Amino acid sequence: MFRRQHPIGPYVLDFYCAKANLAIEIDGISHDMADRAARDERRDAWLKKHGVTVVRISAAELMRGVDEAADAVVPLALEQL
Repeated sequence: MFRRQHPIGPYVLDFYCAKANLAIEIDGISHDMADRAARDERRDAWLKKHGVTVVRISAAELMRGVDEAADAVVPLALEQL
């Protein structure tokens, strides 16, 4: 269902489900530094303009519970189908 490291336009998404037009981005600590938040906003706006829904999950949250993160993402993908 999800493909890892999938290019869309000028971006490479962490995970992407083409059928659902859903991108899952895993954000590590670098996303809180310098201008990264602004870059992420521009990227998300571009993706939204092109019909892609973006879900961001912090790396820390993912490390605390992979199953819980997956349980949250799968229904989102199914809603988009």
